[in-house]
Amino acid sequence: MKEGIHPQYGKSTVRCACGETFETKSVKPNLNVDICSTCHPFYTGRQKLVDTGGRVDKFKKRMEQK
Repeated sequence: MKEGIHPQYGKSTVRCACGETFETKSVKPNLNVDICSTCHPFYTGRQKLVDTGGRVDKFKKRMEQK
């Protein structure tokens, strides 16, 4: 491999919207995520409405018009 063209790969802190933090490795020092394995419905078994950018509200409004 060529020297000097690859990004530095090191420890990274991941912060979830639910408040969970953990360390992993990445080329970025800090990562912010919306859903992690602690709060994801697939892993928790709880149904949780995940709305990104108001898409659920737009869909409900569109269905009310019909």
